[in-house]
Amino acid sequence: MKKHYFFSFKNYILGSFLLFVIQVNSQTFTDSNLPIVIVTTDINPATSLPYDIVDSPVVLGSMKIIKHVDGSRNYVSDQNTTTYLNYNGRLSIQIRGSSSQSTPKKGYGLTTLLADNTNNNNVSLLGMPSENDWILNGLAFDPSLIRDYLAYNISRQMGNYATRTQYCEVVINGEYMGLYLLEEKIKSDSNRVNVLKIATTDISGDNLTGGYITKADKTTGGDPVAWTTIPYAGNNVDYIHDLPKPTNVTTEQDTYIQGQFSNFQTAITGNNSSLSNGYPTIIDVPTFVDFMLSNEFAANVDGYQLSTYFHKDRNGKLRAGPIWDFNLTLGNDLFFWGYDRSKTNTWQFGNDDNEGSMFWMDLYNNSNFRCYLSKRFHELTQTGQPMNAAFLNTFIDNTITLISEAMVRENQKWSTIPNNALEIATLKTFISNRISWMTNQLGSFSACSNVVVPPLVITKVNYNPATSTNFPISNDQEFIEITNTGSASVNLSGIYFKELGLTYQFPYNSTISGNSSLYLASNSTVFQSQNGFASFGQYTRNLSNKSQKIVLVDAFGNLIDTVEYFDAAPWPTAPDGNGSYLQLISTSLDNNLASSWVASNTVLDAKGFNYNDSLSVIYPNPATHFLTIKTQLNIEKIEIFDVYGKLITTIAGNANEISTDVSNFSNGIYFIKIYSEFGVKMEKLIKN
Repeated sequence: MKKHYFFSFKNYILGSFLLFVIQVNSQTFTDSNLPIVIVTTDINPATSLPYDIVDSPVVLGSMKIIKHVDGSRNYVSDQNTTTYLNYNGRLSIQIRGSSSQSTPKKGYGLTTLLADNTNNNNVSLLGMPSENDWILNGLAFDPSLIRDYLAYNISRQMGNYATRTQYCEVVINGEYMGLYLLEEKIKSDSNRVNVLKIATTDISGDNLTGGYITKADKTTGGDPVAWTTIPYAGNNVDYIHDLPKPTNVTTEQDTYIQGQFSNFQTAITGNNSSLSNGYPTIIDVPTFVDFMLSNEFAANVDGYQLSTYFHKDRNGKLRAGPIWDFNLTLGNDLFFWGYDRSKTNTWQFGNDDNEGSMFWMDLYNNSNFRCYLSKRFHELTQTGQPMNAAFLNTFIDNTITLISEAMVRENQKWSTIPNNALEIATLKTFISNRISWMTNQLGSFSACSNVVVPPLVITKVNYNPATSTNFPISNDQEFIEITNTGSASVNLSGIYFKELGLTYQFPYNSTISGNSSLYLASNSTVFQSQNGFASFGQYTRNLSNKSQKIVLVDAFGNLIDTVEYFDAAPWPTAPDGNGSYLQLISTSLDNNLASSWVASNTVLDAKGFNYNDSLSVIYPNPATHFLTIKTQLNIEKIEIFDVYGKLITTIAGNANEISTDVSNFSNGIYFIKIYSEFGVKMEKLIKN
């Protein structure tokens, strides 16, 4: 139970006394190029002094974050100027960490609170998305002061979620505490780990399948170990529930998530790569590839055994990550305790120490997975990519420049930076040597370098449907259309949506015919009631009403198609709650371009897919007076829309060639929808 202590007027007296100067041993701390975090705990009535921050229980206090939005210097004296305060409010705070608690400089976990000292206050700190759980990372055991910052930035540049970070200098109860990373805590959130929060009532059916956050770690704070696995070598691996919390997990939930790990281990131990019941059907292969590369590139001595997170959304695959706690990496270790494990020439999943669960080595030994591991590492080490040595050297130099003046004060306070220049030079050399060794060890990726993916295209997206008396729930009316632009049937086994927020994996041996389309709906019952025919399947969760990246991939993560729509110009805005949907003009266009889409409110038809009629022509185009549409198929009708999706005219037809007068059209861009017995085709028209 959290114990709360209440604010006293003496806090104001203490804050006023410390308004302008803070002593950093022999140096006075008055200003910084970094944000300044000032924490003042409440007064303990027994001692008339501020409460000490301890591991447990939390103590209450206030926090101010000084940050000039124009990028100019921040001053301790700014703490009472509202314009310069990024945050000014209440918090609860405690010491966090495990082995790092043995160091004089502590790390802290904090929760931003409302003025009632009870309810959480979701706020954006230093530009990070709003939340209430935060960490002040004390950079323990890392004389470079950049390893966590570097690792999290690399992971984000790889396209994964990793905790966002901001360097800052911290003052607690008038004492300068040094350089810290203010960072997000790993938790379920649409802007952090984007999985549904499972409730205690979610104990059966689809609800039981997620979402979960699970970690392999040592237990701290009394959290019980959920289950233990035996590695090939080294210590047993303990798994701990993070979502749901250990105090809330039900027997059904514990059994289910353990079963996912067990099924995965069975599949990969058996070298089962099949698309019916093999490991690609259980895990999200790209996240496991990236997670292994992040840990191996950094030679993380705790990788796989400790601070190793996994997550799983409802009806989704088991995913690795996000990465966490990378201070003992890139040649760094607990040398003063006799450890020296972060090497350029050793795999951490096979180091006879902190190897983690057996499935890590089994994955590496699986030829399919290892091929993708090698292919991805090759991509990441190319010029300008996040694991390229030159790219990282520049990033490291820029980071050191950013924190250089704070490093002086940090070292005066804690004497933890014996020789930063040598440390950085050694770190850069380690990176270069590590890249060479891993490249040689991973070997060829030719077997997976040119994978042929099916010609599937996302052609319709209904992300914010309008409501009506008959259909009062917008989310239930969502749908996505996927079109097979090829003439041959496509086996859909293993194909799924990769990005979190939208979950669907096609059933094994399901197919789509050539030159045809299928619909996936958010609610299959509502879709059939509204449109008069059945959707192919029902996805889990809902499309964003603002923007979402929809990524269709095969079982190993090879990209088939991707669309990232927005609810603002230059994208058509009519689909944003106004009764229409996004329609791709033609499958020959790039569907990542806003100009390739129009708003449409045409009633869906079971045969109303986009077809690939390469012989259809529209001439002249641009047109001034008369326009002719000629196809190889019999035209049932033609509709012409303006650029905003408004229907201008409908022309009946019963031939493969139709002419019409467009001389009264205003100059500009129009879209022609051609209906035939085989479906619908969209073409662009320019009127001069």
